[in-house]
Amino acid sequence: MSEHQSMNHLFRRIYTLYALVLFVLTFLLLFPIFLIIAQRSAWHKASYHLNKFWAKVFFGMIFMPVEVETRGDTKRLKGQAMVFCPNHASYMDIPMVGYASSPFVFMGKSSLAKVPLFGYMYRKIHITVDRSSLKSRHSTYERTKAVVDRGMSLVIFPEGGIYTKNPPTMVPFKNGAFKLAIEKQIPLIPVTIPYNWIILPDNGRYVLQPHRAKVIFHEPIETKGLGMDSLPALKQEVFDIITKELSLHRQES
Repeated sequence: MSEHQSMNHLFRRIYTLYALVLFVLTFLLLFPIFLIIAQRSAWHKASYHLNKFWAKVFFGMIFMPVEVETRGDTKRLKGQAMVFCPNHASYMDIPMVGYASSPFVFMGKSSLAKVPLFGYMYRKIHITVDRSSLKSRHSTYERTKAVVDRGMSLVIFPEGGIYTKNPPTMVPFKNGAFKLAIEKQIPLIPVTIPYNWIILPDNGRYVLQPHRAKVIFHEPIETKGLGMDSLPALKQEVFDIITKELSLHRQES
């Protein structure tokens, strides 16, 4: 390893430690508010605004302002439940989706509920699923429908987790997000997060790389009038939109 590479490696480790300390400190400062909000489902919408504030503060303090690009007329959907479908290749995707334009609930893996403090807040406000359990998957699906009925949007990673071995290339999508959108006749929003696989790769090292940060909320896809026979085509449409955007940004990175 050259001296330049060694210095860069040291810088990245210091930067990662700095970001981790800030993440924990800002969360601890906000945790009492999250704790109050978590006690009643009627207050859960407020967590969206708190999450958005937290994301802006955190990314600003680590000198990584997030460029948010919104395409299409989302104002007409104000107050309407939607399903946001982001690609998923990094743990950094979770706070970055916090820039969504509508109050939402995450659907995430059950292991997140085991994280001290954060896990309590997560399982009280958001929805966890154990994909190895048929009972858990069914219960989760029923909870997502209840969330939509309350007028809240959902963030569902259609890959089902971080499974890609060749980021940013995605793995095939699961059906849940698209089945829900069709059943409830609510819009789908494809979301492209083009650089997080570079910023915080899921390679077991958890070392941050300073880089341009961006999230793209694509034009809404309406599902009104669609039946379950349209699910494969809808799933492919969202997959193709995100894949095309990832390819364009990969050429720029």
